[in-house]
Amino acid sequence: MPWWQKLILVFKDRQLRNKILFVLAMLAVFRFAASVPVLAVDTAKLKDVFGSTQALGLLDLFVGGTLSNMSIVMLGLGPYITSTIIMQLLTMIFPQLERMYKEEGEEGRQKINKYSRLLTVPLAAVQSFSMLLLLQKRGAITSLTSFQTTISVLTVTGGSVFLMWLGELISEKGIGNGVSLLIFAGILARTPVETYQFITSRSTADIPASLFFFAVALAIIAGVVFVTEARRNIPVSYAKRIRGHRVYGGASTYLPININPAGVIPIIFALSILVFPSMIAGFFAGGGGALANFMGLVVAFLQNPWVYGVLFFFLVVLFTFFYTAVTFDPKAISNNLQKMGGFIPGIRPGERTAQFLHKILYRILFVGALFLGTIAVLPSIIQGATDVGQFQFLIGGTALLIVVSVVLDTWRQVRSQMEMREYESF
Repeated sequence: MPWWQKLILVFKDRQLRNKILFVLAMLAVFRFAASVPVLAVDTAKLKDVFGSTQALGLLDLFVGGTLSNMSIVMLGLGPYITSTIIMQLLTMIFPQLERMYKEEGEEGRQKINKYSRLLTVPLAAVQSFSMLLLLQKRGAITSLTSFQTTISVLTVTGGSVFLMWLGELISEKGIGNGVSLLIFAGILARTPVETYQFITSRSTADIPASLFFFAVALAIIAGVVFVTEARRNIPVSYAKRIRGHRVYGGASTYLPININPAGVIPIIFALSILVFPSMIAGFFAGGGGALANFMGLVVAFLQNPWVYGVLFFFLVVLFTFFYTAVTFDPKAISNNLQKMGGFIPGIRPGERTAQFLHKILYRILFVGALFLGTIAVLPSIIQGATDVGQFQFLIGGTALLIVVSVVLDTWRQVRSQMEMREYESF
C-alpha cells in the first residue's frame, strides 16, 4: 500500500486522529510560548553573540532559536535533559541507584524519572541566572536590577518546567516521544526563515556551490536514515518444552542490535560538556586581572574551529561507548534468554552468550560511534567548503539525527497502532 493511502487511513481512525491533533495543538502552544520574550532586548546583538560562539550557536539551534530570542522558554528542554544525564551518571556511581534502575523494573525507572524532574528546577534556575549574567557581560542585554533578575530567573525556570510537563503530556496522551517532538518542532520552526534567507542571499555565481551543497545534504540524509534503521540480527532459538499434551517453544527468531544504539544522546552529552566551560570562561573573560586573561585564552582556544571539531568528535565517540555501557547489559540479556529457554545457535548459554553479545555489540558500536562523530562535525566541514551558513540541520549534527529519528519513530508507532486496530477488528 502506498504511503499516502496509509496516511489517509491514519486520519480515518478516530482515536489516532485525535492523538495527532492533540500533539499538533501542544506543539502550537510550545511555539506560542517561544514567541513571548522574557526581556526587551536587541535581537541583532543577541544573534551576533550566538553567531560568534559556535557552542552557543549550536545550543540555540538545538532549542529552536528560543535562546537568541530570549523567550520565556529560552532554555528549552536543556535543564531536563541535563538532569536526566546526571541521574544516569549517578546510577553508575551509586550501587543503590543502579539496583533501583536495573532490578526494580518500571517502578525503579519511575523513581529515577521523578528525581530527574526535581533536579530540573535548580538546574534551570542556575542555567538561566548564568545565561543572563553572561549576556550582560557580552553587552547583549542591559544591566538588570536584582528584582528584574529574580523575576527573569523565575520566569525562565517556570518556562523550562512547563516544557517538561508539556513533553510528558504529549507522551501520555498523544503519540510519539513528547520531549523529542518538542525539540523536533523547535528545529523545524526555523526552516521558513532560513529558506527565505538562503534564497535572498544567493547570487548567480553561487549556484554551483548551492547545488553541490544540496546534493551532499540529500546524500547525508539518505545515509543517516540508512544507518539509523540498520541493525545486526543475531539468531535466537527456543527449546521445545512439553507440558501435558502441548508442545511449547521450538521457534526461531532474532535479537536485533542497532548500529547506533545510543541515538542522539552522545551528541547531547558532548554539547553539554562543550557549552559549560565556554559559558564559565565567557563569564569571567569580560573582567580584569589574571583570571580574566586566562579565561579569555580559554574562550579563544575553545572557539578555534579545529579545536572545537576535534573535541566534539572525541567526546561524541567517547559518550557513545559510555551511554551504551549504561543502557545495554549483555549479561542481563543472556540471563533472560536462558530463563526463557532461548539460546544462540553454536554458543553455550550463560557466560559464553554474554561474551558473544559483548563482542558483537562493541564491533558494531565502533562503526556507530564513528558515524555519530562524523555527523556531529559535518556541518562545520560542509559550511567551510561551500560557504553556506543556513540549513545546518540538513548536513549533520544533533538537528538532523533528531529530525530523522523522530519521524521514523513516530511513523513506526503510528503503524503499530494501525496494525493493532486491524487485529482487533479481525
